[in-house]
Amino acid sequence: MTETANRVVITGLGVVSSMGLGVDAFLAGLRAGRNTARPITAFDTTGFDHANGCEITGFAARDWIRTLNPDELGRASQFAVAAARMAIDDASLPVERLRGSRSLVTIGTTDGESRDLDSLVETEVGQGPQAMDPVVARRVPAGRLSAAVAREFGLTDTEAVTIPTACSAGNYAIGYGFDAVRGGEVDFALAGGADALCRKTFTGFYRLGTIAPERCQPFDADRKGILTGEGAGVLLLESERSALARGARIYAVVLGYGLSCDADHPVAPNQSSVARCMRLALDNSGVKPEEVDLISAHGTGTKANDVTEAGAIHQVFGDRPPRTVSLKSMIGHSMGAASALASIGCALAITEGFVPPTINHERTDPEIDLDCVPNTAIDADLTVVQNNGLAFGGNNAVTIFGKYPERAA
Repeated sequence: MTETANRVVITGLGVVSSMGLGVDAFLAGLRAGRNTARPITAFDTTGFDHANGCEITGFAARDWIRTLNPDELGRASQFAVAAARMAIDDASLPVERLRGSRSLVTIGTTDGESRDLDSLVETEVGQGPQAMDPVVARRVPAGRLSAAVAREFGLTDTEAVTIPTACSAGNYAIGYGFDAVRGGEVDFALAGGADALCRKTFTGFYRLGTIAPERCQPFDADRKGILTGEGAGVLLLESERSALARGARIYAVVLGYGLSCDADHPVAPNQSSVARCMRLALDNSGVKPEEVDLISAHGTGTKANDVTEAGAIHQVFGDRPPRTVSLKSMIGHSMGAASALASIGCALAITEGFVPPTINHERTDPEIDLDCVPNTAIDADLTVVQNNGLAFGGNNAVTIFGKYPERAA
């Protein structure tokens, strides 16, 4: 366990999701087991046999972006800035204090601003390159996701890093922030992930045959695949000493994390590598497998992921693993934002004393053999929660969170 001054705690949560905007809406949706699947309107879905997704409605960038011109930011960057503002406000941290401190902004993503890239390609094909909007073209670089957060809040003494490790990128970013705060390199870290729905990614998953026709059913014997989603989750991390000194509310402790790369297959997960990543996270956190009360699984609802991930969980935790749930059943797969939003779900589950459900569940696949808390949330006193993030290319990242103050001693 680290020294008290460098113990890393979560004091602010920012959520942009298909559940709604803000931590209260997200919490209410998780408790209710809300299904946010609906027909996609973000792009033309003509020609697809089915095109449901978990799209965000009612998001007005100007409600959250007050320094920059929102029109100069792509949708994913807008989400990232909005979630960062929410996290700062939720932490009751004056922006002036943040601006005058050493800080880090680290945002994970899968697609960056591929939604804008889709638009530019469509324009080029239909009208030629001279018709491309230069404002839209400037929005495309993925590095703008983190840079936009730093610029919005005037963070000049900061490092702004965008981490592109696909669907585990949110956990990667949280691990990066954890190390920086624990090591005393920064006073505050804004860490999370952001992505917007785009035709490129939807089409890729569709061609792989992994888009579900109507709903996402992780761990179910009749599961048919993922639903693509969008959003952003940002956590404000600081040392316990800093949080106590300024009287901040502490949601949970970041106990540690683990990373691994399969280097095996571009899309198929490797069970042994996933299990290794979990063990690395537990070792880094000083946690024994039997101390974990809940696993927030990657849980995509595809045939390959769910069986492989369940097998890895059994490798690490034996025949009676902890309850294991998938938030993607409710909010879809938000790509680089997925593990960040799930981390926020873990912090809320610990703080509020409940386990969110895996919805759309009818019959657990016998190959999986997990208690996935079907359809209805349950009350539970949680001390340690594990969050899995797995990604194409074999990039795996697992984060571990603890209850405060029980794990603080």
